Amino acid sequence: MSAASAPARPRVGLFATCLVDLIRPSVGFAAANLIEQAGCEVVVPPQTCCGQPAFNNGDRATARDLALQAIDAFQGVDYVVAPSGSCAGQLKKHVPELFAGEPDLSRRADAFAAKVFELVTFLVDVRGMTSVQARFDGVVTYHDSCAGLRELGVKAQPRKLLESVQGLTIAEMKDPDVCCGFGGTFAVKYGEISDAIVAKKADNVVAAGAGTLLAGDLGCLMNMAGKLQREGRPVRVRHVAEVLAGMGEEPAIGEPTRGE
Repeated sequence: MSAASAPARPRVGLFATCLVDLIRPSVGFAAANLIEQAGCEVVVPPQTCCGQPAFNNGDRATARDLALQAIDAFQGVDYVVAPSGSCAGQLKKHVPELFAGEPDLSRRADAFAAKVFELVTFLVDVRGMTSVQARFDGVVTYHDSCAGLRELGVKAQPRKLLESVQGLTIAEMKDPDVCCGFGGTFAVKYGEISDAIVAKKADNVVAAGAGTLLAGDLGCLMNMAGKLQREGRPVRVRHVAEVLAGMGEEPAIGEPTRGE
C-alpha cells in the first residue's frame, strides 16, 4: 500500500506470534501501544502460528493450511504487523512461495504479503516515526536477529528509535549481526552447535559492557537470556518493543514476574 493510498488512520492487524502469546505477552501489549502511537487502529484477529516451523522442516501442507488461516484472518486490515522479524519474514517472503502456480491463491497470498511488516520497520519506514516518548536509564546492546536482518532489512530502524529514548545509551557489541544459535528447530536438532554459537554471542554481549541486551525476536532473546543466566552473567534481556513503549520496568526475560 502506498503512502498516498493509505487511510489517515490505518487499521493494523497485530500478528502477536506464538512465543509472545505463550511466553511474553508484554511484547504484544508494547507492540500495540507503539502502533497506536504511530496513529493507527490496532486489531488482533483470531490467529495461529505463522507456519515457519512446518515450512522449515519441509511440511508444506501444514504451512499452507496455516498460511490460508492467516490470509483469511487478516483480510480486513490495511497492514499486518508482527513484533518478530522471523515471523514477519515467513509471512512476507515465504507464504507466496507456497502458492506459486495457483493463480487465485497466488494473488491472495501476494496481496497479503504486501501488507506484512516487522514492527519497527513499520513504525519507521511506513509510518515515519523518528522518536518515542520513553525513558530507560542504562546502557543497552542490540542483537540483529538473522531473519529480520537478512530477509527484511531490519538494522538501522530499531537503533534510530532507541536513540530517542531518554537516559538510554547504545553500546554496540562485536558482531551484532552474527547468529545467536537459536534458529528455531536448529537449536533442538543441533544442540551442541547451537550452544557453541550462543556462547560466543554471550561473550560479545558481556564484553560490550551493557547491562541490557535487546533484540526484535523473542526466540533469539530467550536463547541468549538462557545462556547468560546459566553462566551467571549480569545482563538483563528484553524485547526492543518493551523499551520503546516505556515498559522497561517490567521483569526481564527469565526473571520471576511480580508476585512470584
